[in-house]
Amino acid sequence: MTTIPIEYYLVLSAFMFITGVIGVLIRRNAIIVFMCIELMLNSANLSLVTFSSYMGNSIGQVFVFFVMTVAAAEAAIGLAIIIALFRNKMTLNIDEVNIMKW
Repeated sequence: MTTIPIEYYLVLSAFMFITGVIGVLIRRNAIIVFMCIELMLNSANLSLVTFSSYMGNSIGQVFVFFVMTVAAAEAAIGLAIIIALFRNKMTLNIDEVNIMKW
C-alpha cells in the first residue's frame, strides 16, 4: 500500500487558501465572503493535520479541534450578524452596508 506524499496535501491546502483569499478580495456578497473565510480556516486545518500526521504527533490535531470549535462559534455569530444586516439594510452587498453612517 502506497501513501500519499505530504506535498499533495500542502498543495491542496495552498490552493484552498488562495481560493479563499481571492474570494474575499473579489466578491462583494457577505455570504460568499463568509464562506471564503471558512475555506481559509479549513485549509489551515488541513495543513495542521498533515504536519501532525507527518511528524507522528497529535498536537496538530488538538489545534484543529480548537480551530473547528472557534469556526463553529464564528459561523453562528457571523450568520446572525448577516441576517441582522439584511433585515436592516435589505442587501447583502458589503459595499452598500455601512452601519456607521446615520
